[in-house]
Amino acid sequence: MNQGTYPLAASMVNQINRIDVVSNNLANINTHGFKQEDTTEGSFNYYLQRAQNEGFTPTKINTVTNTIPKMDSKYINSEMGPIMPTGNALDFALNSSDTFFRVQDSSGEVVYTRDGAFKNLNGFLVDSNGQFVLGNDNGPIEVADDFQNQISIAKISYTDIEKYKDNNYKEKDGAAVQVLENIEGELIQGAIEKSNVNSVSSMVQLIEAHRSFEQSQKAVSSIDQMNGKLIDKLGNNNS
Repeated sequence: MNQGTYPLAASMVNQINRIDVVSNNLANINTHGFKQEDTTEGSFNYYLQRAQNEGFTPTKINTVTNTIPKMDSKYINSEMGPIMPTGNALDFALNSSDTFFRVQDSSGEVVYTRDGAFKNLNGFLVDSNGQFVLGNDNGPIEVADDFQNQISIAKISYTDIEKYKDNNYKEKDGAAVQVLENIEGELIQGAIEKSNVNSVSSMVQLIEAHRSFEQSQKAVSSIDQMNGKLIDKLGNNNS
């Protein structure tokens, strides 16, 4: 295979992954408390150096693959979304970007969310997915007088969590989670945090990713055509 196709093929894979991430962001533009994800790229050299630091000794270093772009990682954009007043006493927004509501998922695990569009289900406070909103005692909260002061709020760095199903987050192994004892000033009742996805910049990113993919695809096609012509010419000269 022509060595020029390696970085082009890698770039195409990266753009497909980038399109997936941006498309998911756009699909959740109206999801309460949603945090968009972004991607970073790095070269093979970065991974090679990391492997060498961990004791791996390569037997051969290919100068072409060293420059191939690779999708380095996805990360969560922690910027707060706009706060929208609703006037609904069961709606809550968080005042800080690194705090989360603690809820119980269907398997009984404690997970985290920024979506404060709560509801009253048979006298208990639940989130938009029907999951119990928890108090600091890990028990469900009854919708009664002063219920808002029972809502459990945890402070977590975005590097210590990962996205989970239903617009929730799970803590990573070894995560530092601080459950707040005093939540005064942490809640805005009668308001909702909207998604922090910027539709304009996301559409620009989506168009850029599509164009970059198409350019790499055309370049691969051009290399393939040149190889075909070269093979035909060599075949004619040898006949």
